[in-house]
Amino acid sequence: MSTISAITPGNKSLSAALTDSSTSRVPQKALGQQDFLKLLATQFQTQDPMKPMEDTAFIAQMAQFSALEQSSSMAQNMTLLRADQQRTAANSYLGHRVTVDPGDGAMVTDDVTAIDSSGSEPRLVVGGNAYPLSAVLRVAPGSVLIPAPQPATAGGG
Repeated sequence: MSTISAITPGNKSLSAALTDSSTSRVPQKALGQQDFLKLLATQFQTQDPMKPMEDTAFIAQMAQFSALEQSSSMAQNMTLLRADQQRTAANSYLGHRVTVDPGDGAMVTDDVTAIDSSGSEPRLVVGGNAYPLSAVLRVAPGSVLIPAPQPATAGGG
């Protein structure tokens, strides 16, 4: 059985632990499953034995937490899906002639020669400059010619 010692001014180890700046707490922005379980355990420990928490309240809390966790997971998956879709869309522009609006009113029309994926979203390289997918106004077949497959030659050399 564990014991809890009283907090007194003479208890140097506890005082030192409370004032030690190297053990400062870093606040989190979101509660996780472990936080919920700790909170639930604390609720059980501190509840009035004459008026225990109803099982329906416990089930409702579990359901709410489960729904919150699932929606958070779904939001993360949707973000990943959107990023994959943007990369796929950007790759489909390779070799096509596009007209982009760089934002200064002058339209640029040239072939997409590369995809720049170094940032948070892919950018099309058109005429040596990178543009976001949202700047594309028009897409047409490009002038890049793909060589036709050559027939295999018979013989060894």
